[in-house]
Amino acid sequence: MNDADIIELAKAAGLVQDWVAANGEPKKVAPDAMRAILEALDLPCGTAEDCAASREKLRLLEDGGSLPPLVTGVVGQPVKLGHVASLAGKSYRIELEEGGAGNAADTLSGQFGGDASAALELPAIDRPGYHRLIAGDQQATLAIAPPRCFGVADALAATPGLRRDPRLWGLGVQLYSLRRDGDGGIGDFGALAALARKAARHGAAALAISPVHAMFSADVHRFSPYGPSSRLFLNALHIDPAAVLGPEAHAAAVAAVGPDAAQQLARLEQEALVDWPGAATLKLSLLRQLYERYLQAGNTAEFDAFLREGGDALRDHARFEAIHAARIAAGENGDWRSWPQGLRDPRGADVESFAREHADEVGFHAFLQWQAARGLSGAQKAAREAGMPIGLITDLAVGADSAGSQAWSRQTEIINGLSVGAPPDVMNTKGQSWGIGAFSPVAMKAKGFAAYLEMLRATFAYAGGARIDHVLGLGRLWLVPHGASPEQGAYLTYPMQDLLRLIALESWRHKAIVIGEDLGTVPEGFDKLLADAGLLGIRVLLFQRNQDRFFRPDEWPGSAIATTTTHDLPTIAGWWQGRDIDWRRDLDLLATGETEGDARNSRDRERRELWQAFNEIGCAGGSMPDASAQAAPMEAAIDFIGQAPAPLAMLPIEDALGLTEQPNLPGTIHEHPNWRRRMPHTVDTILDDATVAARLAILNRSRSPRGDH
Repeated sequence: MNDADIIELAKAAGLVQDWVAANGEPKKVAPDAMRAILEALDLPCGTAEDCAASREKLRLLEDGGSLPPLVTGVVGQPVKLGHVASLAGKSYRIELEEGGAGNAADTLSGQFGGDASAALELPAIDRPGYHRLIAGDQQATLAIAPPRCFGVADALAATPGLRRDPRLWGLGVQLYSLRRDGDGGIGDFGALAALARKAARHGAAALAISPVHAMFSADVHRFSPYGPSSRLFLNALHIDPAAVLGPEAHAAAVAAVGPDAAQQLARLEQEALVDWPGAATLKLSLLRQLYERYLQAGNTAEFDAFLREGGDALRDHARFEAIHAARIAAGENGDWRSWPQGLRDPRGADVESFAREHADEVGFHAFLQWQAARGLSGAQKAAREAGMPIGLITDLAVGADSAGSQAWSRQTEIINGLSVGAPPDVMNTKGQSWGIGAFSPVAMKAKGFAAYLEMLRATFAYAGGARIDHVLGLGRLWLVPHGASPEQGAYLTYPMQDLLRLIALESWRHKAIVIGEDLGTVPEGFDKLLADAGLLGIRVLLFQRNQDRFFRPDEWPGSAIATTTTHDLPTIAGWWQGRDIDWRRDLDLLATGETEGDARNSRDRERRELWQAFNEIGCAGGSMPDASAQAAPMEAAIDFIGQAPAPLAMLPIEDALGLTEQPNLPGTIHEHPNWRRRMPHTVDTILDDATVAARLAILNRSRSPRGDH
């Protein structure tokens, strides 16, 4: 075997050897790095014979002589089925989703051409949906999507009494950071509902939130919202315990937890940072008391209905949580890949036996999911009833922890042994490896995209929109072998066309807009692909510039949201002050060859250029304020993004308040208080401060210049 065999196999598998760095420098992945990735993809390549066998495996998966389980298409366009020689000349029938066999109006029929060497094609279908193709003894699902995603204008059109100019605005919040009286130290769905009502009264159309994916209840030290256990379920720590059975039951449960529980809860509420281990342990104890009281009451009909609707996926997650807790209690690390062999199979006899013996524990974790779903759906209902045409925008993390629930229950779809990450770029010069697993593109196709679809539906279930983190992953993901440095990774391509169509179809079914986080090293033409599919990209004020000036708002695209900053970037006040430079200096995160003086000189120049941009369009005037956080031109920055042609302008609440610290500092774990900062005020007052209210009023003016609400 030689390197040519590896390169040929890698190409067939969708691995990209040649790529371009953020600075435009051509790069090439070494054969040894590709070999490690291929092995993790279950494509052996140790010998020439292994390579040949793996190439044949890929060929059969791509063109195995039968219909794939699912084929995507677009309304009004012919549907391409690929080469299926056995169906040449055969008749077929298509049962449209809303109809059924025997109803001529809901059934289409025809005959394939007789050339066995030609690719099969179906005539255009004019109805979106999941239709059933039947040809001979073969069947396939036809996922026929609208040409684009549900959009902001569609949300407006579906909301009676609102203006038709689709230039809306919303707030972005880290859910855990919200404060309310009685929250126990972690922002919850009750606080979210209250903030949604407040924001709507100030004119907000949307409220974007940090990911609320399920974490590890038995490992309360894991709390990064972008490293979840499962993207199919919700973080139980965001449940409002008082909403479970009411205030009286809540008070009794607090007393039952312990004599000092109320005092502990009050102390945790006052902390400036979330004490995840302390607050999580106490909240879970409280929720367990409430679960027992719920069972004692005897009326479980609503919970039983939730269990039936959740099906196998909910059962698997609840069982994983119970097994994981038992292994942690036994002194193990909890990683399911180190469990006894019988517990690694979600459908195995040992798991069934464990579930019977620990039925109460399994039931508790299912109960948590029910309560979390009630809380999140209640917050979305509050947002819509308060007048928001969009409401909540949830966040879909790019992957899930390889040791978690989703990877355990979907082992054949999620790659084991590779982590999603990013190559070195100007912001992260050493690259990144995030320790999370990704779907296998081969398994996606082979299994009819079932695991991907269930994840999309979970994301849209209780929201009016979704932000897809690292949306570049629809086309390619940088995957790093476990134990290797990020530089030793490579891009793996994904069936982007299929994924975009499924996203569009589900967005219309859920009437939810879609935002794609397209920051970082973006391939040429990618933004147009997103725009054509109706996914809104993201344009950040601090990045909207060339080498010597910031772009005017009218130069921003109309196919992306406009925002001042993101959770991974400095706030406007922090950037103006140079607080991010302080952190990078103290933690040795300055770019290679860059000194602190270099960074501050560059920031001085950038401040002047931004101030000039504000002056040119009338957002500000006069002399530039000094370089302190208190002098940061917050109002000008807000007005500036508000004037962009974006259909939706999003203002992080940190910038509405003029805060200096950012929620997350990439490249750090414990060195910076990532995902821990709490808001300075409770949700019932935070937007009513005169300065904050005035900043939100700026968005109302700049977004709706005619005042036609």
